[in-house]
Amino acid sequence: MKKSIIIYLLCLLAASSCKQDQTFTLEGKIGDLNDPAMIYFSYFWDNVEYTDSAILVNGNFSFKGEIDCPVQSRLVLDYTGEGMRRAMRDGNVFFLYLENGKVKLQSPDLLQNIVFINSKINDENEKYLEVIGGKSQDLSAGVNEKFAKATQEQRADTAFMNSLNEEYRRLLDQRREKQLLFAKDNPNSFISIVAMSEAVSSNFDVDEIEPLFLAIDAKHRETSAGKAFAQRIEAVKTIVVGKKAPDFTQNDPEGNPVKLSDFLGKYVLIDFWASWCGPCRQENPNLVKAYAEYKDKGFEILGVSLDNKDGKEAWLTAIEKDGLTWPQVSDLNYWSNAVALMYGVRAIPQNHLIDPEGIILANNLRGEALDDFLKELFEKE
Repeated sequence: MKKSIIIYLLCLLAASSCKQDQTFTLEGKIGDLNDPAMIYFSYFWDNVEYTDSAILVNGNFSFKGEIDCPVQSRLVLDYTGEGMRRAMRDGNVFFLYLENGKVKLQSPDLLQNIVFINSKINDENEKYLEVIGGKSQDLSAGVNEKFAKATQEQRADTAFMNSLNEEYRRLLDQRREKQLLFAKDNPNSFISIVAMSEAVSSNFDVDEIEPLFLAIDAKHRETSAGKAFAQRIEAVKTIVVGKKAPDFTQNDPEGNPVKLSDFLGKYVLIDFWASWCGPCRQENPNLVKAYAEYKDKGFEILGVSLDNKDGKEAWLTAIEKDGLTWPQVSDLNYWSNAVALMYGVRAIPQNHLIDPEGIILANNLRGEALDDFLKELFEKE
């Protein structure tokens, strides 16, 4: 089975920190398909992507691997032998959970018609998806359709676009309530950890979320996904306005250690970003403008990149291309960046503004909000 560096967050949540000491078998039958039909299989575990593939023989396939906790995996079915990418463009993709032991599935024809045979975790996941209304892409389907059908005049209309955004936020809020209700009603299910992880962002009400989490069976809280969520709770308790920002040290692009506390005496914006993050790159011009205006007044930015080791050159190129002249650090560990974990980063861009004593003044200031805050701040100086 091949492996490559992890490239997306969702599976990192369920896959990190497992020990390589137990096995799983995934067996399936999809109709009576034969060569050239192929099935591609992948899952993430301990920051690594494991991949495999097989030619279907009378619809049958089998994969084996090693995990010690539930892990989400992906199947891609190539009916015609034209390759995995073409199959993915055609939507022939199916996600499922692996667990120690055997997972069996079957379908008369399509991935979408798969049923599981005595797989508790996948049965629970299907129940979860039914409760919350389907996968995340299902949530935005209606809003996306309205946008696709909108005229250019409507798309240029701020009121119309705001109404679509409000509709989507309302759907997200409704989905969040259902996710938390699932976790409350199913404390003995590992999927409740998944539900809570998907329900909350970087900032949430600890008084609401922590009791729900602690009510989940301890064996699920002790999985890597459970431990990761517990760490998020501790980060939210720490990264709040009025508290001292946790100090940290990471290396700059030349390998020199840089400490947050080195900048005591200045207002510092800790900016979590990455070269591959579109919204981050879109926000960078705002940061460049703010830095140019206030750097001589005691304002500093410390960039923390979530690029990985293979992306170091892309990180350096983005720094130069975007004109980021402030200090930059990274351990090049992607979403497992030690500082990002410390600060509970679940999405980027994310930032925290701290005062000269290291106290957090504000979180997630972007665009005009950052400019207005800095303007008011330095007018008082």
